[in-house]
Amino acid sequence: MLKYNTFSITARCQRTGELGVAVSTKVPAVGMLCPFVQSKVGAVATQSWVNPYLGIWGLEYLASGHIAQETLEYLKTRDAGIEGRQLGIVDSAGGSAAFTGSECDTWNGDLTGPNYAIVGNMLVGSETLEAMKVDFEGDASRPLVERLLSALAAGQAAGGDKRGRQSAAVKVYSTEAYPALDLRVDEHSNPVAELQRVYEVARTDLVPLIEMLPTLNRPEGNFDSDRQRELGLLQDQAD
Repeated sequence: MLKYNTFSITARCQRTGELGVAVSTKVPAVGMLCPFVQSKVGAVATQSWVNPYLGIWGLEYLASGHIAQETLEYLKTRDAGIEGRQLGIVDSAGGSAAFTGSECDTWNGDLTGPNYAIVGNMLVGSETLEAMKVDFEGDASRPLVERLLSALAAGQAAGGDKRGRQSAAVKVYSTEAYPALDLRVDEHSNPVAELQRVYEVARTDLVPLIEMLPTLNRPEGNFDSDRQRELGLLQDQAD
């Protein structure tokens, strides 16, 4: 069984309703099995002796109208190995819940507040989660993805995973069924810093393209020719 000894933040933006998860660990490809997010429904981080079905079942239960705490109690009944799991859950209204099983290793724990759940195991100590909490509660005017990345960096600076660093990921959903951003660093000596670098590239080279994509309310997309020229995607015929 794959174990993600991990620190993560699951959160909602009060201003925009965006939902997301940011996570880092000393195992490759944490973005594959830990973060689960659905637009207008909620977000779930599943870690420690990871069970991806807790993310899948959690989103299904949230989508049926249940709040975060109800979803956590439901998930406990679905998994015979629940004492080896960690969960962070945030619903579409900003309700939060977290769980740390009795079989999680070394220092482990969780913190919750309006619009966020922070969980971690095999950490150097509680300072990792406390630093993430303080950082996330700071400037709520920033985009959710930037608040998530900043909180993750604060956790890493405070100690992070006791065993070291290897992968990190951030996943954010806005109003559509596809992600607004889904960025991953699967194997790196400093994955949190590398994830921030990847985001800075994506912010200029990817986000404007995503903003042009078809949406449910604008199925034709927004392929404005002036904007495409600005981004270097369209050349004048004379060029």
